[in-house]
Amino acid sequence: MPLKRDITLPLLVFYGLGNILGAGIYVLVGKVASISGYYAPLSFIIACIVVFFTALSYSELSSRFPYSAGEALYSKEAFNSNILSISIGAMIALSGILSSATIVNGVNGYISNMIELPSWFISVFIILMLCITAMIGIAKSVKIAALLTIAELLGLFIIIYFGLINIEFTTIQYEKFIPNFELSSFYIISLGAFLAFYAFIGFEDIVNIAEEVKTPTKTLPRAIMLSLLISTLLYFLVALISILAIEPKVLSNSQAPLADVYEALTNNEPYLLTIISSLAVINGALVQIIMVSRLLYGMANNNLLPKIFSSINEKTSTPIFSTVVASVLVLIFALWLPIITLASLTSFFIFIIFTIMNISLIKIKLQQKKREENIINYPLIVPILGTVINLILLITQLSSI
Repeated sequence: MPLKRDITLPLLVFYGLGNILGAGIYVLVGKVASISGYYAPLSFIIACIVVFFTALSYSELSSRFPYSAGEALYSKEAFNSNILSISIGAMIALSGILSSATIVNGVNGYISNMIELPSWFISVFIILMLCITAMIGIAKSVKIAALLTIAELLGLFIIIYFGLINIEFTTIQYEKFIPNFELSSFYIISLGAFLAFYAFIGFEDIVNIAEEVKTPTKTLPRAIMLSLLISTLLYFLVALISILAIEPKVLSNSQAPLADVYEALTNNEPYLLTIISSLAVINGALVQIIMVSRLLYGMANNNLLPKIFSSINEKTSTPIFSTVVASVLVLIFALWLPIITLASLTSFFIFIIFTIMNISLIKIKLQQKKREENIINYPLIVPILGTVINLILLITQLSSI
């Protein structure tokens, strides 16, 4: 039974933004500020540049092969190796599960502002609700994700609005935000960008629901680039306003950074921002669970996993078994590991995956005998730069362990 093609470009952009923003600015802005200080906005810009070349590679790959199991399928097309495809699929699924667990842990800081509950209870309840939501049908669950994305965009717009009207920009010492040419400045910007890189993870998840997207060869690449560009602009503005509203050292200790920024800007209790922030972070976890379940479905459909993972419920047209497995694994990791460990592990696997995807595109492009029609075709230098950048990041992370 095939999946339904119900997702349009606007829904897909909201899907991508929901994943990127929920895992990023709402959770990690304080952590990036603790490393980069007043250079935090620059760290987000550098992280975007790092991700940009890989995003272009994903755009071309999704245009060439608009099917579920995205990365596992791309590597199979390039290297014709089931073992590599299964390994890639396992790493993507694990990175999605770790990312979702990171997000669920991140929401605890916001919810604890409103009500005192054990963190394990919050995690169990949230993941149970997300599992049910992901099983009710892709159109409904993505529309729910889109509504949650609108809420989290509203939260960011609120921060930007009150920042613009309440901050005295004429009295700002702008030299604090401009790095000098000392190696130490570039070093802390790079370290902050390394963590901020995690905040951009999510654009690649778009390809794993390809078989539920209308006109995927055009819609998938557009959604990837739009999601990345919109999130970068919002990250820069919110990071800038956050460190103007609260000293970076103070912001770094916050468990609910944007709620504290709202309170500093307005002198009001941050109930609204706390609710919006909680919804935003939950939305990121929902999108990850949907992605992992579709990845497992796609791998089983391509004979890379047992067939039970590709079974589709007749009423909901969703892979129930894959969704439950994904949700249970998210819960296990959310209860087991702290947020920084989860984020670091996610980034580690993502660097490996991004490197292999860029190499896969290089090989596919070199193998093609003629230029194919109706697909995106970027210059070969794009995946080459993507490969080099991700290898450098991977080596840097390994050397810091």
